[in-house]
Amino acid sequence: MLEAGLFAVLFWMLVGHALGDFALQTEWMVHGKSPGARPLRALAGRDELVWAHVLTAHCLIHGGAVALATGSVLLGVAETVAHWIIDFGKCRRWYGFHVDQFLHLGCKLVWAACWLAL
Repeated sequence: MLEAGLFAVLFWMLVGHALGDFALQTEWMVHGKSPGARPLRALAGRDELVWAHVLTAHCLIHGGAVALATGSVLLGVAETVAHWIIDFGKCRRWYGFHVDQFLHLGCKLVWAACWLAL
């Protein structure tokens, strides 16, 4: 039964990732989460910092999905931070789409292992 639970948690984390990175991420977010991007005059007074809010909001969606799948807010916070760092690197063009997705998948495997240890 433990295996079924593990696979269910991993499955739901992957579903959450697909939703967060593809279905729920708008074109505006894709461009707006990059450092230095100014996708919209946000009336923020510091438009050059809007990217950080967009990236953080995107990563919170992923963190929420992991928290829901695992029942652990701590793992959700870990996903939020890890996703932020990974996407920041992709936005800086330190690596491309495939490495980005591989790193996200690796995180899900780590969270699944942590979930087993809880």
